[in-house]
Amino acid sequence: MDAGDHVRHQSDRYSLMGQCDHCDQGHRMKVRTSEYRAPKGWSAPLPASLDGPQTLVLAFGAWSLRADPTPFADLRAAFPRSVIAGCSTAGEIAGATVHDGTVSLAVAEFDRTPLRLAHTPVADAADSSAAGERLAGMLQGDDLRAVFILSHGVNVNGTELVHSLAGNLAASVQISGGLAGDDAKFENTWVIVDGVPKSGVIAAVGFYGEAITVGVGVDGGWNDFGPDRLITKSEGHVLLELDGKPALDLYRQYLGEFAKDLPGSGLLFPLSIRRPGDKAPALVRTLLGIDEARRAMTFGGDMPEGATARLMRTTNEQLVNSAVVAIGRATRRLPADHPALVVSVSCVGRRLLLGERTDEEVETIYEGSPAGSAHVGFYSNGEIASGVDGSPAELHNQTITVTTFGER
Repeated sequence: MDAGDHVRHQSDRYSLMGQCDHCDQGHRMKVRTSEYRAPKGWSAPLPASLDGPQTLVLAFGAWSLRADPTPFADLRAAFPRSVIAGCSTAGEIAGATVHDGTVSLAVAEFDRTPLRLAHTPVADAADSSAAGERLAGMLQGDDLRAVFILSHGVNVNGTELVHSLAGNLAASVQISGGLAGDDAKFENTWVIVDGVPKSGVIAAVGFYGEAITVGVGVDGGWNDFGPDRLITKSEGHVLLELDGKPALDLYRQYLGEFAKDLPGSGLLFPLSIRRPGDKAPALVRTLLGIDEARRAMTFGGDMPEGATARLMRTTNEQLVNSAVVAIGRATRRLPADHPALVVSVSCVGRRLLLGERTDEEVETIYEGSPAGSAHVGFYSNGEIASGVDGSPAELHNQTITVTTFGER
């Protein structure tokens, strides 16, 4: 194990059976939420009584809060034995609302689910595959059921990271999470490691045992249009040629009047990609930047040579409706009367497109969650989720993903 790698294995100590904080039906899992905003502090006292090795503390915060040590010191003091994870965002999700400049917190005390926290540095995009392999090695276990991963959001190849992680774990392990955000700057992000926000790292939480119930839902709400184009030349996530022609030239041709506003207008027209022989749903790739000199485009995930690409478009109604699909898929295996930890990861591009209607997407997830659940999340530089009906985990763009954690 490299000196920079770290793993913390939680003991098998089980919490005392108790009633759910939100109902009277004897559920053992407890969930609480709070929000931090300077200079007011926390909206509700931190539930330090829930601290323990089977407690997960998720904290999603504004990028600028890295300079404010207060919320992170508070978490370390209140939860010294718990697993603390989180990352920077392009908007924090709490309940039915989206915030900026806050920390959105959820605390989930599991009764019969051991947890394990692992993290590793990622030197650059070329180290992404190796980082996924390192994390898989630290999380391996016969009873591993799910992994929630939070990655540095820039200078990382999310596709290679996810494929390597999934390829080194059992196919039955549910994988979800996302790439940290930084208010759509795409310059620097942070991930919480040992209760401290740090750049250039990836953290992952493993969930073990038969009691845990995990649901994952992902949907985009985008429609293909136009002809299929073959990716004939690319370098990772840099698209150089489509059908043997400079990619940027062809893209501009299809955008028409929107081309003058590139790269910003690219958020309105992502590409769908399908790998040869792959029967899984198409992946969505968001345009991040253009290279006039090379007549190339940089996307939020790999653009593999030999894959086919098509333009995509959507409406605000379709984006909101896709949240209905995502929460429906994520909760279909959960008992309706059991509380859950519900975590939404949505693309920063969706937030920019939805504008004032962003809250509608989040409200949809909140309203579709089981009674008594805690809902938190963030707007990201990339979403990670296993596909529909158990297809392998992938890096997604322009989607909303929902993960539910509950206990039987």
